[in-house]
Amino acid sequence: MDWVVNEGLSSFMVVLWLGLNVLLFATTFLSYSGDEAYTYTRAMLGSGLAWARASAACINLNGTAILLPVSRNFISFLRGSCVCRGRALRKQLDKNITFHRLVAYLLAAHSVVHTVAHLSNIESYHESRATGAGELLLKLSSLGETLNETFLNPVRTYNTTPIKEVMTNISGISGLVIAVVLVLMATSSTELVRRSSYELFWLTHHLFVVFFIGLVVHGTGQIVRGQTRESLSRHNVSYCRDHVDEWGNVTQCPVPRFAGNSPAVRPPARIAFWYRYRGPSCGAGRSGVLISEQVVAHPSHVLELQMRKDGFKMEPGQYVFLQCPAISRLEWHPFTLTSAPEEDYFSVHVRLKGDWTEALRAAFVDHRRSTGFPQLPRMAVDGPFGSASSDVFRYRVSVCIGAGIGVTPFASVLKSLWYKSCNPSTPIKLQKLYFFWLCRDTSAFEWFSDLLFSLETRLAGKDRLLSFHIFLTGWDEAQAYHIGLHCENHRDVVTGFREKTFYGRPDWDREFRSIADAHPRSDLDSFLQIFRNIHGAGKVSSGEQSAPGGVHFHFNKERY
Repeated sequence: MDWVVNEGLSSFMVVLWLGLNVLLFATTFLSYSGDEAYTYTRAMLGSGLAWARASAACINLNGTAILLPVSRNFISFLRGSCVCRGRALRKQLDKNITFHRLVAYLLAAHSVVHTVAHLSNIESYHESRATGAGELLLKLSSLGETLNETFLNPVRTYNTTPIKEVMTNISGISGLVIAVVLVLMATSSTELVRRSSYELFWLTHHLFVVFFIGLVVHGTGQIVRGQTRESLSRHNVSYCRDHVDEWGNVTQCPVPRFAGNSPAVRPPARIAFWYRYRGPSCGAGRSGVLISEQVVAHPSHVLELQMRKDGFKMEPGQYVFLQCPAISRLEWHPFTLTSAPEEDYFSVHVRLKGDWTEALRAAFVDHRRSTGFPQLPRMAVDGPFGSASSDVFRYRVSVCIGAGIGVTPFASVLKSLWYKSCNPSTPIKLQKLYFFWLCRDTSAFEWFSDLLFSLETRLAGKDRLLSFHIFLTGWDEAQAYHIGLHCENHRDVVTGFREKTFYGRPDWDREFRSIADAHPRSDLDSFLQIFRNIHGAGKVSSGEQSAPGGVHFHFNKERY
């Protein structure tokens, strides 16, 4: 039952999209296998025609859909529209990257089929032109050599080879470019490349512009041609294909005329491009911002940037893309907003890991030390955009789970909760927030401890509103001795909070069962920055109560 609650609609959408691909492939294949307009084309190419056109139809389908899931403005627009008010539909927006990958896999698979089929077709065209195997093929290959005739065979000379035709034909050249771009985009999208060289992934993925231009140009070659409808009305294919010697007889078998299909950029692709480059953003949009006087170097190699921009509006849990022109005008990197909407600035916390973040530290921290902080480098911001944690306040009970610097999606949520608790007149649907934070070492607590301490102080006596659980998953022998020596202290020896720190990894089965027991007959929403071993725990905790009136956990994974 819980699988249906959390994954039912997603699985249905995957099956639906796969089914749509199968249906489109099958119907197109059958159409080109039996359409009278392509009788003469099939005589030259055999089944290669149907394979090429069926895969091309699926390439068009997936090519036009692949941009929509990664159009951040479009997703944010849907998230804020009345269309996605329901929990189930909003969760699908959080899986946009998963759907993008599914479409990419299908696009790659159909591209392989299309390429192999057309290589076979070029070979068939060449053989028909070179050997003229049969009177019909010889006649079809020679069409277009006289005035007022249209050609069917794109190979127009005897002195050529299939490879030469591919490299000199507009369809062949553009197809080669598309294939190379697709290979580069696919190989650079692996997790290994993204983690080791995000810049390479970013740059190669923006070759999608070349890919779409190549698709349009590829179709202009019109290498696959069919008989026009006007020609079919005058040229009886079933009779004339067996009476080639009568071709030219205006009344009986006029010379057939052929044409290709014109390429087109499909509406979904146009929508995605519009939302990407001209569509409305949910906040300030892509523009320059000013760095305020607060640039803070936190422990654990974390840098906080506080920024201001007129007209910037945000919600808890949203994220932005940042660019620093002083470092690179091409690179945009995603960062979760750690400020609350109630504050007069917006901020991000950057973990210093990698070339770009180290250059960012040098641009701000080192610059401040050497010049006394005048005229800091400017930043550019794109966003904000919605994420799963933007919905925390929409539900009665929410569970937020983060690890290390991954806690940033919930920093904004907790700050906003603090501000809302300060203003009793502010209506709030959220009745209980469970917050879990896992850290590998004690230094990771330091930069976030001020916020948690303020929350603990402000919400003293309001345990019904917030319950946070901190887990330390790593420590050395000296720390263990110190922790054991002061375990009886009123406040925690590591964090200084009244809420004691837990040592080791959480028993998620027990944690979720405890939450389920506290909220019987409820739908509970979990917002996860980490996912491994948690999804199954939620099922175990609520599995025995999944009958009507039981507890159901809805899992929402943070994705950017």
